Amino acid sequence: MTEPTANPDTPPAGDTHDAFVDDPPLEDPRPDGLRSATSLLVVNTGNGKGKSSAAFGVMVRGVARGWKVAVLQFIKSGDWKVGEETIGRQLGVDWQALGHGFTWDSSNIDQDKALAQQSWATARAVVEAGEHQLVVLDELTYLMNWGWIDADEVIRVLRDRPPTVNVIVTGRDASQELQDIADTVTEMREVKHAYNAGIRAKRGIDY
Repeated sequence: MTEPTANPDTPPAGDTHDAFVDDPPLEDPRPDGLRSATSLLVVNTGNGKGKSSAAFGVMVRGVARGWKVAVLQFIKSGDWKVGEETIGRQLGVDWQALGHGFTWDSSNIDQDKALAQQSWATARAVVEAGEHQLVVLDELTYLMNWGWIDADEVIRVLRDRPPTVNVIVTGRDASQELQDIADTVTEMREVKHAYNAGIRAKRGIDY
């Protein structure tokens, strides 16, 4: 289930900056012994923009492949009406915004914790049912890191998921345990962000 696979155009793991900037590669960079995997666990983490956006790009790709896709969001509430949700629902994605919004806006953190546990129970049921070929667990790392849900349980469920269920987890500060069981981990690094210059999140770009 977690055997690695690769896109034929994907360069080898590690820092390929010098090889691909200074000179075009003249030798095939693909490793020997490539094999297929029944499913992958992907983690998008880091402090930069693009973690969820990248996951939603794969969401569209999965739909295009005829997959049944589910998205579960653990922080954003249904009031956000993000653009990805609009198009996802139009494409037939099973979309659930399970959160109450940002914690700094909360009037009852204990209620938020209880909601987080209910949300994880919903997500676990979706993963374990095995009916979706792709499940996006957006912003899940925060609930794990805050101790609002049992992180060890999350690791077990994702590691032992049905063999045909691909999962993408997004959020900052992904734990080492989560990274260890993942097939692909990408860290988004912030170089510059308009928000830090006092520019509000822009509809169509940020949500």
